[in-house]
Amino acid sequence: MVTCVLIYVFMLSILDRIAHFMFTFSFQKRAYKSYAKALPALKKIGVSSVLLRKIIGTLEVGCGIVLTLVPGRPKDVANFILLLVMLAVLFFHQLVGDPLKRYAHALVFGILLTCRLLIARQGEDRPEREERREEQITAQEKNKVKVS
Repeated sequence: MVTCVLIYVFMLSILDRIAHFMFTFSFQKRAYKSYAKALPALKKIGVSSVLLRKIIGTLEVGCGIVLTLVPGRPKDVANFILLLVMLAVLFFHQLVGDPLKRYAHALVFGILLTCRLLIARQGEDRPEREERREEQITAQEKNKVKVS
């Protein structure tokens, strides 16, 4: 499901010829132009609105593919990168002064990514906690004095 959404975003943000006829494409182009204008530092380092759109779209699709297909640690790294992208998107929307309905999707997706990352990290900590608990129990058992 996440991959399908990210492929759709990829089509809208990168493939100009496919998305040219859609209203959202022209709307998205204007939005990225306003983001690039709001941050003059981007222009100083040579990042245009088109390049910004392509970078964000490529990161979203690449991380979505990794989240879907690759198990283990790379999945957590992709989740973290996507979370950073969503925070950047929220920052851009706030910088321009967009209403909540324009960036609600990024907010919800960021919350979902945060929850997924917390749940994944929680599962990794459990074996370490159980080992520590067993060590504490064995240490307590050794320290017990037998009363007869």
